[in-house]
Amino acid sequence: MEDLALLTKFRQDLHRIPELDFDLPETIAYVHGVLDGLSCEVTSPCRGCVAAFFDVDAKLGRPHGPATAIRADMDALPITERSGVSFCSTKPGHMHACGHDGHMAMALAAACWVNEVLAGDATEAAHLLPRNVLFVFQPAEETTGGARLVCESGVFERYGADRIFGFHVWPDLPAGTIASRPGPLLARASETHLNVHGTSSHIAKSADGHDALLAAAHFLTEVETLMARLSQEEPCLLKFGHMESGTVCNAISASSAVEGSLRVFSDDMFDRARTGVEQCAAQACEAYGCTYDLSFATGYPPVDNDRALYALAAGALGDTLDGIEEPLLIAEDFAFYQRHLPGVFFLLGTGTSEPLHSDKFHMDEGVLAHGLAAYRTLLGIA
Repeated sequence: MEDLALLTKFRQDLHRIPELDFDLPETIAYVHGVLDGLSCEVTSPCRGCVAAFFDVDAKLGRPHGPATAIRADMDALPITERSGVSFCSTKPGHMHACGHDGHMAMALAAACWVNEVLAGDATEAAHLLPRNVLFVFQPAEETTGGARLVCESGVFERYGADRIFGFHVWPDLPAGTIASRPGPLLARASETHLNVHGTSSHIAKSADGHDALLAAAHFLTEVETLMARLSQEEPCLLKFGHMESGTVCNAISASSAVEGSLRVFSDDMFDRARTGVEQCAAQACEAYGCTYDLSFATGYPPVDNDRALYALAAGALGDTLDGIEEPLLIAEDFAFYQRHLPGVFFLLGTGTSEPLHSDKFHMDEGVLAHGLAAYRTLLGIA
């Protein structure tokens, strides 16, 4: 089957059966249905994960060497699809609105290509595949970071993988464009929660209360000033999207809850931002006689492309790779792989108006052919 037809079949089949988090029985069965028929060793290194190892060296009679890993994420989102496509989700409330169906399609098509190469001329296979190949299909990218469990499983050590590549489709880039950058690409994300504790009183006797709402509002303005200053040093962001306070309009609020997300590109900036936010909370609450609890989720680390591996990839991809000037403030659990072994993450343009996580998100499968071609090139790097 030609590349586009194969990619279209895989993507549309998988789009119909979106599943969430670690609960991926139909998706895993589909991935197995493709991989089990290939000349690779298929395993489940950890819950919800499928790995496929092609021992190219053994097939070609070479001394055992390292492997290149390719990653695809399998989970979908709890979204009701309204894209109107003929192959829409068959699972109410579930949708592949983030392109993971496309990521899986590219990886499965790449696995089929590796299998085809190994079944052909040995001399050509040795040229096209100078290393062993490991495909990893992971769960829970959208939730708890399934990549971390994959790393802890020991699968990379078992198969000698010493580098990893991955893609994410990206609507903001023209269709078929492949883009990345050395060093920081995507941010560390940390959910930030502030709970302010005050004392309620009738507004007619406001001096008897401790205004948790006013303290929280003061905190928000101080944090805005703090982050404006820190972002002059390196890109970072802290915004709050949810706030709850008080019970009625004529009583001073006894409690406020403020929830947001911190995005940074280095551990140093994370520490500085966290310290600064703590100071903002302390000062704001002290000013109004309140106390507080402040917490930061561990979150995903920043996606930081290995510079040496990026140089190899850029040299191989040539003009097909575009640069990204500034890192992006989104987060991705591919970062866990990069803390385990050298890795490079790429963005693949879909050129669509609908953003990721939209209930109308759609892409033309033709863009996936560009990602597949890039995977073939990357697997050819010695």
